[in-house]
Order: sequence, then structure tokens, then C-alpha cells
Amino acid sequence: MAIDVQFAKMNGLGNQIIVADMRGRADAFTPHAAVAINHDPATAFDQIMAIHDPATDGTDAFLRIYNNDGSEAGACGNGTRCVVQALAAETGKTAFTFQTIAGLLDAAEQEGGMVSVDMGRPRFRWDQIPLEEEFADTTGIELQIGPIDAPVLHTPSVASMGNPHAVFWVDRDVWSYDLERFGPLLENHPIFPDRANITIARVVDPEHIVIRTWERGAGLTKACGSGACAALVCAARKGLTGRTATVTVPGGDLLIEWRDDDHVIMTGPAEYEFAGLLDPATGQWQRQVEGANDNAGAGAG
Repeated sequence: MAIDVQFAKMNGLGNQIIVADMRGRADAFTPHAAVAINHDPATAFDQIMAIHDPATDGTDAFLRIYNNDGSEAGACGNGTRCVVQALAAETGKTAFTFQTIAGLLDAAEQEGGMVSVDMGRPRFRWDQIPLEEEFADTTGIELQIGPIDAPVLHTPSVASMGNPHAVFWVDRDVWSYDLERFGPLLENHPIFPDRANITIARVVDPEHIVIRTWERGAGLTKACGSGACAALVCAARKGLTGRTATVTVPGGDLLIEWRDDDHVIMTGPAEYEFAGLLDPATGQWQRQVEGANDNAGAGAG
């Protein structure tokens, strides 16, 4: 195999993203390659956004999204913003339609460099999220962690934003909870047959939510776009907020709007870090810079 796939290391509010150009190729990333790329501190990521040739007329690309454990994800809002910024710089276009395993996503670069992504319609029915057992009301399901008579977290709202999400509502600072310990247990709870993203959320006021998220297949991240969307729609369903709010993640602020047509729009920034070449089979890579550091990272994995 050759180290011949162009990639850009980027981030969306600190959510570490690899945007890889797989157009014109029939192969795909191997789980081994994803794990190897993430193992190198220089290329450690939360998601890989692999841009493939369009599979459907009227779309700009098919996006395959990989978590850092090699598993595939259905949606990544922060990563999609990075893809839009990269393709806008390449093509001069500002509006794109992408296909993912979770459906179609429309996204556009706004004036000033912000990017808006149509994350689609949320799904709330238990078998669409999915859950292992039926719950008539998914604004709060029976799930808790900690002592039965004094649970640390309990009664999450659940929804799908392309990925399954569980949102636990708290009154204290979201940093006062040991999400690094609770996250893996809840992600892999039997109630979630496809695992789940776990979010701790505090409603500051009807227009502001603060969250931290343990991402399925990625762990703690500085920003989870689909988690921010899930928090807003679940809060609105419970009457805790309106249908538009600023959602503060550890990396910064996202504006989330749940429109009247049921689509959820996420707006936020994306940032370029560096470019390189990689092998999607092995995870070997090299940096594209001038001078002595041209081969930094070569042989990783």
C-alpha cells in the first residue's frame, strides 16, 4: 500500500478531525489504520471524515465517518463543518449536500467563516434511537448510575441525531461529574443495542445549555455537534428551553436551532491545522510541509 491519500488535520471547537480525500478510490479505511492514526499524538482524532465519490445524483460526496476505535458513526456535525471548510477552499462553492449512512446532510459556509449544517430530523421513538426495550415516553427513561436511593445520574432524555444519544440533566456544574468513569459504563449499557453517546447537560436559562459528552467510540471530546443538537431538542421537548439556544461545549459555543420543519441546524466554526498524506490500510502518514519536517510522523502505526 502507498501513503497517497491527502488529508487535513482540522478541528471543530476542539473536536479533533481528520478530513481525508478518498475520491477516485474504491478502498476504505481499515479499523487498524484508524487506531494507528489515533495512536500518534500528532494525528490523534475524535473522528475521521472520509470524503468518497457521490453515490447518489444531486449529492457532492459520500462521507464515511470513523471513530478513533475504528468503528463507524452515522453523524458528526463538527466534522461536517470541517469538510465544508475544506471543500469550500478547494472548489469555491459554499453549499454542499452530503450522503452518510444516516441519510443526507445539507451544509453551507456562511460569511465570516462560520459553517451551518442541517443535521436532519431528530428521532424520538424508542425503536428508532434504538433502545433495547420499549419506552412510551423518551423525554425521560428509567436509567441511572449510582446508589438506588441516591443516584448520581438518572432519567435521561434519549434521541437519535443520526447517532443514539442519552442526555442526563443536572443542576450542578457539568465538570463536577466523573464522566470519564461513568461514560464507558453508560455507553455500553444493555439498554443501548448500538451503544450511545452520553451527555451531561445543565440548562442555564431558556437560551443557554452547557454540556459535556462521552462520545460512542471516541470517549471524552471537547465538542460533540450531534450531542449539542440532541441536548437542545430534548430540552425543548421537556419545556426547559425554546427551540433555539446556544449550547456551550468544552471547546466553545454552538448555535442550535430546531426549525419548524423539524430540521435541526447547527452553526459553528472550523479550524485548519496541517496537511499530510496517509495510507488508509495501515495508518502510516507523513506531513506535507517544507523543510526538515517533511516526514514527521512517517511510519506511525
